[in-house]
Amino acid sequence: MRQFKVKDITPGCFFSEPVYLDGSFILTAPEMPFSPELARALTEWNFKEVVSGGEIREDSPGESASALSGQNNARLEEARQFYAAFLRYAESLFLMTATNRELSFRRISERVKTICDLSWEQRRHLLQVIIKEENTERKNYLASHAVKSAIVSIIIGTYIKLPPHRLIELGVAALLHEAGMSALPSGIYMSGRELTPQERKSMLTHPVLGFNILKSFDFPLTVSVAALEHHERENGTGYPQRLTGDKISLYAKIIAVACSYEALTSSRPHRDAKDGYSGMLDLLKNEGKQYDDTIIKALVFSLSIYPIGLYVLLSNGVKGVVTDVNPENPRYPMVQVFDELAPDGKSNILETSRDGIHIVRPLRQDETGLA
Repeated sequence: MRQFKVKDITPGCFFSEPVYLDGSFILTAPEMPFSPELARALTEWNFKEVVSGGEIREDSPGESASALSGQNNARLEEARQFYAAFLRYAESLFLMTATNRELSFRRISERVKTICDLSWEQRRHLLQVIIKEENTERKNYLASHAVKSAIVSIIIGTYIKLPPHRLIELGVAALLHEAGMSALPSGIYMSGRELTPQERKSMLTHPVLGFNILKSFDFPLTVSVAALEHHERENGTGYPQRLTGDKISLYAKIIAVACSYEALTSSRPHRDAKDGYSGMLDLLKNEGKQYDDTIIKALVFSLSIYPIGLYVLLSNGVKGVVTDVNPENPRYPMVQVFDELAPDGKSNILETSRDGIHIVRPLRQDETGLA
C-alpha cells in the first residue's frame, strides 16, 4: 500500500485499485473518480493522505474484481455529491441553531424535498454512500447523524406510503430532531468518557430544548412534537414524558427507529460501529418492545435484513455485496458477485433464496479481498 498526498491528486483521476482512508475505510473503488468534492471534504476534515495499492490513471480502469460493479457509476457519484452537499447544509442548520439565528420551515422543506425525490428510486446509491462516508465524519457527529436519520426516515415513510407533504414534514423533523443538542456544550455529546450525573441530566433535556427551538420559529406542531418525542419508547421507558404506544406521534416513532439504526451502525466516541446486519438484528429483537412493530417491519422491508452495501459470503463460497432489496422477502436480497460477469457481460447479480444460493454471513473488511 502506498501513501498519496491529497493535495497532489489530480481531481477527476482514477485509481487502479481501491483508495482507503486510514488503511481500512474505502473512499473510492476503481470505477469511481477521485472527485474535487472528495478532495475538498478530506482537506476540510484535515485528512492529508490516503492509501492505495494501485496507481493513478487519467481514465477509468473499468469494472474489476474489486469494483462494486453493476451500479450506475454516474448515479453513485451523484448520490455521493448529494450527500456531501446535504451534510454541509445540515452543518449550517446546527450552526444557525447554536447561534440563535432564525430557521425557516419553508426553506428547509424545499431542501428536504430533494431527499424525498431521490429517496426511493436511488435509495441503494444513497445507502451505499452513507455507509462508505462513515469514517470521514468523526468531527461531525450531529450533522451526519441528522442527514442519515433523515434519509432512512424518508425511506421508511415512502414504504408506508405517506403522502408527499407529510413525507417532507417527516424529513424536516428527522433532520432537526437533535436541534436541542446544539444548545448543549459539544463536550457532552462528543465525549468518549463517562458523563457526570449532571451532564447526563443535561443530555436528557435536549428533546425539550429542540421542541422549544422549533416552536419558537413557528415550525408545524407535528414537526416540533417529533423532536420532543423521538426518545419516547412504546413500552414507556423513554423520555422526557414516558409516553406509551399510540400516545407517541407517528413521525417520532419513525425517527426513533431510523436514528436508532443509524446510531447502531455508526461509530461513536465511545464505541465502534456495528455492521448493518448486526444493527438490523438488534432492532428486530425489539427488546422490551421499545419500537413500533409496523415501523420495524417497514425498515426491514426497505433495507432488507442484510442492508444495501453490506459485504457478504454466499453459500456457494463466493463473495459479494448487497445491492438491492427483495420486496417479497427481506431475508434474501440481491447480491452482486465479485469477479463474475453475466452472459451479457454485465455484473453478475444474484437473487438469493432459501432453496438456492443464500447469504451465509457478513464479511469483515479484511475478508472482502478489497484490501
